[in-house]
Amino acid sequence: MRRVHEGRWVVSRAWIIEYTGAAASTVARWYAERSLRPEHLRHPEPVCAVNRTLYFDQQAVESFWAAWEQDVGTTSLGTGRRPGDGQGARGGGPGRGQREQWVRVALEALHQAGGHRHGLAAELAREHGGVARSWQRAVNEARERFEQERGAGSA
Repeated sequence: MRRVHEGRWVVSRAWIIEYTGAAASTVARWYAERSLRPEHLRHPEPVCAVNRTLYFDQQAVESFWAAWEQDVGTTSLGTGRRPGDGQGARGGGPGRGQREQWVRVALEALHQAGGHRHGLAAELAREHGGVARSWQRAVNEARERFEQERGAGSA
C-alpha cells in the first residue's frame, strides 16, 4: 500500500481508498477522468508500478485530496447506493412489502400441502396474479422458512 521509491513515499490505490474513504470505483474514476479535470483537481499520474500495482506520489495524492475536498466536497463519499427493491433506477417489480405478503401466502400453501410440490409458484401466480418468476422467488423463500420451522419443531 505504501513504499519508498527513489527517496519519496509512494502509495497504491488501496492506500488512497483508505485515506480518502472513497470507493474503489470512485478512485478508479478519478484516475480515468484525470484529463477532463482542471489541473489542481487531477488525480496524480503514477510514479511506478510493482507487480502491476500502480503507485502514486503520496504528497501529490494528499494535495489532490485537499483540493478535491475544498472545491468539490465529500458529502456523498461513503454513502453508497440507497437501499431499495433491487430494481435500481427502473423502480419496477414488487417491493419488499408485496414480496413479504407473497411469502406468507406461499408459506400457508406449503403448510396446507404438507410441503413443496412442483408447479406451486405457477399455481399461485394464476390464483393471485403476478409473474410466475416473482412467485417462484416467494416460494423459495417460504420453503426456507418452512424447513426452518420443521427443523425447529423436531429439535
